Amino acid sequence: MPTPTLLKSAAFAAALFAAAATASAQRSTTHQLKATPQTVAWGYYDAQAKPVLRIKSGDAVQVETLITSSPTRLEGAGVKPDQVEQSLRDIYRDVTNKGPGGHILTGPIYVEGAEPGDVLEVRIRKIDLAIPYAYNAFGPTSGFIPEDFGYAKMRIIPLDKKRMMADFAPGIEIPLRPFFGSMGVAPPPAAGRVNSAPPGIHAGNLDNKELVAGTTLYIPVHVPGALFEVGDGHAGQGNGEVDITALETSLTGTLEFIVRKDMHLTWPRAETPTAYITMGTDEDLTKAAKIALREMITYLQQAKHLSKDDAYMLASVAADLEITQVVDGTRGAHMVLPKKIFTATKKQK
Repeated sequence: MPTPTLLKSAAFAAALFAAAATASAQRSTTHQLKATPQTVAWGYYDAQAKPVLRIKSGDAVQVETLITSSPTRLEGAGVKPDQVEQSLRDIYRDVTNKGPGGHILTGPIYVEGAEPGDVLEVRIRKIDLAIPYAYNAFGPTSGFIPEDFGYAKMRIIPLDKKRMMADFAPGIEIPLRPFFGSMGVAPPPAAGRVNSAPPGIHAGNLDNKELVAGTTLYIPVHVPGALFEVGDGHAGQGNGEVDITALETSLTGTLEFIVRKDMHLTWPRAETPTAYITMGTDEDLTKAAKIALREMITYLQQAKHLSKDDAYMLASVAADLEITQVVDGTRGAHMVLPKKIFTATKKQK
């Protein structure tokens, strides 16, 4: 039986812990970031970009993102003018500083304390549909098999927010799993302004459909403040994103940011409530897949203390190697390892 002294000590320690947790919660702030001509980066990630918001580690941001299409094109495909967001019209009218890519990204967000070599932990707390429709489109030079589709086509797809279903066509409904196709930080300064389309070590346009609410994304930091940007909202997507678009739409989300001084990564990783995910990108899909596999082996060695041989074996018998996308200039692969295979009672990260 614990002695009175031990009980007092335990109670004191618990009180200190509770006080520290309360103080930490009180210090954190939730910011609002709307998509306006002054708060977006059109088509690029850039180490020289000026931040539109400064936050502290532990803060959250409620952020607006916009559909990747023009008002004219949306209306031409059948969207009523009053259903086109005014913020999208404003940005198309006023923004002239554009990069080589087509994504309208909200940010950059400067996270105080983030330095090159750190990791930015992005906790995806909530994602909501902002408009009642999405689009899917392909063109004569885009998609995975443009040689089979030498023309352009665009379809507007109604979204039922209450049922969380997309009405693709009569008799065809698609369950919605909204996620941001692009979440990334500035690349190394030597890279200059990079196109928002190809993903890389800065994350960016990963188009990984597992990055839904409840998932945490880990991104290596390359510049002070990280300079995080987000956009390319998807209401849903298939692995591969083979025609170059998903259920493209506008989303709002709540993201929490943590600077991790205790982590050091080369490639982005993610963690869902049920799985660990490693990723790789390259112009060659085989090389991208090898990066994702090697990252999983490294993870298992470091976090689960397996030998290199055992990690390779475990990846083969328990993990799924998936094609993330094949249309973003660089191919993406990711490996998904279920948490439930680890039966030890001690929580391992």
